[in-house]
Amino acid sequence: MSLKPKFLILVLVLVLCFTFGFGTLILLYGTTSKQSFSKDYGDALVIGAIADASVMVPMIATDVMSHTIGGHLFLGVVKYGPDLNLVGELAERYEISEDQKTFTFYLRKGVKWSDGVEVTAEDVAFGYRLITDPKIPTPYASDFLEVEKFEILDPYTFRVTYKRPFALALSSWGNLVVLPKHLLEGKDLDYLKNVFGRNPIGNGPFTLVRWKTQQEIVLKANPLYYKGRPYLNYLIYRIIPDPTTLFMELRSGSIDWVSLTPLQYLKLQREKEIEKSFHIYKYPAFSFTYIGYNLAHPIFRDKRVRKALCYAIDKQKIVKGALLGQGIPAYGPYKPDTWFYNPAIEKSCPYDPQKALTLLLEAGFKRNEKGLLEREGKPFEFTLLVNQGNLPRLLAAQIIQQELSKIGIKVNIRTLEWTTLIHQFIDKRRFEAVILGWSTGPDPDLYDIFHSSKTVSPGLNFVGYANPELDRLLEQGRYTLDVKKRKKIYFKVQEILAEDQPYTFLYIPMSLEAISSRVQEVKTSAIGIGYNLEEWWVPKERQKYLIP
Repeated sequence: MSLKPKFLILVLVLVLCFTFGFGTLILLYGTTSKQSFSKDYGDALVIGAIADASVMVPMIATDVMSHTIGGHLFLGVVKYGPDLNLVGELAERYEISEDQKTFTFYLRKGVKWSDGVEVTAEDVAFGYRLITDPKIPTPYASDFLEVEKFEILDPYTFRVTYKRPFALALSSWGNLVVLPKHLLEGKDLDYLKNVFGRNPIGNGPFTLVRWKTQQEIVLKANPLYYKGRPYLNYLIYRIIPDPTTLFMELRSGSIDWVSLTPLQYLKLQREKEIEKSFHIYKYPAFSFTYIGYNLAHPIFRDKRVRKALCYAIDKQKIVKGALLGQGIPAYGPYKPDTWFYNPAIEKSCPYDPQKALTLLLEAGFKRNEKGLLEREGKPFEFTLLVNQGNLPRLLAAQIIQQELSKIGIKVNIRTLEWTTLIHQFIDKRRFEAVILGWSTGPDPDLYDIFHSSKTVSPGLNFVGYANPELDRLLEQGRYTLDVKKRKKIYFKVQEILAEDQPYTFLYIPMSLEAISSRVQEVKTSAIGIGYNLEEWWVPKERQKYLIP
């Protein structure tokens, strides 16, 4: 005789109840019941940010914040998944011809703009024509200028044929180009930037409700989102340039998510009580921080000078002092765990102040009676710009200032508000040297940053770097599909950058994120965090913001 499974479970429950009390039955029932509950809708996620957005049209935005917000408002034809593989987004599926030159995209039916009009291939074609229009100041046009022919086959199907096989053909159809034709056709650039760019109509999981410059950006769940509206009612970005104030707001519970400085991260790690309120996430960032030199400046034109500066700066000291160990030294633009990273460049520029001084003497500098370097009677002195609110960059600037003073170079540090730095100094090429960072990605292409054709504003090669051999390799890398061959190309690219030093590569930071423990479904992946934000939710009993 055998007992049935259900009977065995009942016996076990009764034994537990008589042993530990009938509260166990309630606990067991409550635990079992909770597992069957669906996710709760409602609440808001308040996110702290040190910088404001500039324009909410991805194709003409050059700052990270604008692209972050744009990613919530606009969908791409494709996107990178959490495993770094490209998947369809607006495209339900796509086909690639045998010669790798023709791509046919089949769009999902029923996807709508937030005003209720359906998204069609006409919107993709409109965005494509806009980004390839020479009158539109976008730094991203080069990928789309490779297209030889764009065809609309029906309202939900379009085909693009490239002049030749292009390595970035698929990935380029991200969230840069799809715009509402019915709202923007016939409008000028001023309307695109200052009207639509301030109050966009998108097709993503959220819509813009309010944007108070330098104060807050409020997004609301889009009820027309094709996957179903997100669980969170609102995303509220609070712009707080001062990281200390931002941290205080986090600890008080006024902010739910913030990117921590290394010091803040270590402080929270030591406070066990904080674990009840926040979960802390740490993972290598797809980014690098660097000093960019204005190569039109008389001092920085000389490669020997730039190389000397690299030798004179102790990157390990910067990682330890500015990042408190939460990062690694950068010797080039790529993370070491990517398939295209060249480890040989790590030996290209070790910390060696004496070698730095030798190179500077070769470049015509001499030490005066005060021990300061000068050439033709002019001291080696320059201003290093840093954006407000980024403590690691400010600390790095101070360490650089100290290191260079040891060999007779005077560095003046100037801190500027982010949008002022970008639009008044970088875009207008009114700087000597600046500490900035680039977000990178799963593909090694650096064309937009280092190709000589990108030196004119709004091109991203704002330092004015030009090297014909590098140009050739960057172009070759874009048209080479074989991974082994591409790897060799980008190994050489890194060697040239290490030799020419248009940037002094400083460090690759860790992403350090603190997110309220109220929020469920937060996941990290190879692509980072936040890729599934529309799936984040807060249990009803822990919701704070009762905004409908």
